[in-house]
This record gives sequence, C-alpha cells and structure tokens, in this order.
Amino acid sequence: MAIQWFPGHMNRARREVAKTMEAIDVVVELVDARIPEASSNPMIADLRQQFHRPCLKVLNKADLADPAVTKAWVKAYQKQEGVNAVAITGNLVGQAAKVPGLCQPLAPNRNRAIKPLRMMIMGIPNVGKSTFMNTLLKRRITQVGNEPAVTKKQQRHKLSDSITLIDSPGLLWPKIEDPIVGFLLATIHAIGANAVVDEEIAEFLAETLMTQYPALLTDRYGLKEDGMNGAGILEAIAKKRGCVRKGRGGELDKEQAAKILLTEYRSGKLGRISLQIPEKKDGLTR
Repeated sequence: MAIQWFPGHMNRARREVAKTMEAIDVVVELVDARIPEASSNPMIADLRQQFHRPCLKVLNKADLADPAVTKAWVKAYQKQEGVNAVAITGNLVGQAAKVPGLCQPLAPNRNRAIKPLRMMIMGIPNVGKSTFMNTLLKRRITQVGNEPAVTKKQQRHKLSDSITLIDSPGLLWPKIEDPIVGFLLATIHAIGANAVVDEEIAEFLAETLMTQYPALLTDRYGLKEDGMNGAGILEAIAKKRGCVRKGRGGELDKEQAAKILLTEYRSGKLGRISLQIPEKKDGLTR
C-alpha cells in the first residue's frame, strides 16, 4: 500500500527545518515505541547527518508498547554513533523531564545563558509531540488532537535560561513506497483518514496480532478459531460486538468492526503491543 499524504504545510515545514538545523545543537526525535523504525522519518536522519547534529531518540507512548521489545530498541539505538535513546510516556511530567538531561551530554559546550542548549523537537504526525511539549513546559503551548498534523509551524520556547526548545510540525516523507511501512503508520493513525481504508488497515493489524499476540486478541474478542485471516477476524469481531448494517438483513458491518479493533489497539485496551522489533529486517514481529 503506497501512500501519498503530504499536506501543503509539510513542504513548507521541511524547508524551514533544513534552515533551522544549522542553528541547533541536538535533534530530539520522537518516535512511536510500538513502531520505532516505521515512525522515523528518514529525512530527519539525512538532515542531522548533513549538519553533524547528535540525536536523542525518544520512544514515546512506551506505556502502549511491549516493554521487552522497547528495551531492545533502546539498546539498538544507543549503539548508533551520535545517538542516545530513552523510552517515555510523554504525558507524565517526571518522564518528559528526563529528556533535557539526556540531551546535555550530546552538546556539552551548550549549557549556559550566553550559550543555551538548543533542542529541536521533531517527529512524524501523531507520535505525541504536542503532548510531550505541553508536559515538558508544564503549560499548554501547542494544540493536541487525535488527528495527525495538528502543529502547522515551528514554535520556539524557553525551557530555562540555559535551554531553548524549537518545536517543528510533524513531517512525513512525500510518498511512502514500502507497503508494510504504510500499514504500520496507518495503525497508529499517523496518516490522514482520507488516505487509507480502515478495513484494510484493520485486516493487516488483525493478522499481525493473531500471529504475535494471539492471546490478547482472542481474549479480548472471544475468538476461538486458529488460522483465520484478517477478514475472518473482522467478521468474528463484528459478530461478537453486534456490528450489523441497518436495513441490510443482518449483514455484518466489517467497517464498524475495523474501527473497534483500531481504536482499542491505539488506546491500549488490547494490551501492550509492539509491531516492530530490531532483530527483524522488515521490523514486523511476525
């Protein structure tokens, strides 16, 4: 599933980021802990390498991800040159507050009022940047929403006399060629709803969960059969939850069942799940 979803402001933001990169010290890249590599924009790595900027990888929404897998990702990123990593839940003050302290060693000469540490907060849409920023600054400075691409332009904030934050809009790359990456991004709602079909995304998610986390799926929806494909799982969920199309003679509403599965996965009601692990080439746990 190749995806093209690139709102106009993203193109402007990409140009602004390239200009700003030269004047910052550390890139703080937020990724979704459930799909760290799929939710990492390759443009960010290209820019920071071009300008020789170190990076703190922040695996956000760690409370929704499999803790053992998240730990493996943190270790994998810490082996990369010029990179540190941490897993947090961005709406918790104590966890968000760890980030500046982890950035400081990456730019040891920038820690005074006359030479403040300049941190650029980056990431794709819907990885929790706005919530993280509000939590870190302990005030509402950015709009938070369930739809991707809420933040539209760069914003600069003073965390302290020695630390400045530059918040950039969520940035995707213009065309997502890898179908697996496209599906993974859609499962966390990082892509606008007009660019994807919920039923297709839910079938992909259902098959992946049945392979890697079957107990979580069967316990939640009372599934008994083994070897069901994604469509069969959605039908079973529709029966369990009473999803029926009105005026269609009892026809099952798989679209409604898809929304139920996606919503309960995204909210963590299904349990702590990771869809990528560092040992797998394509990142999928299956």
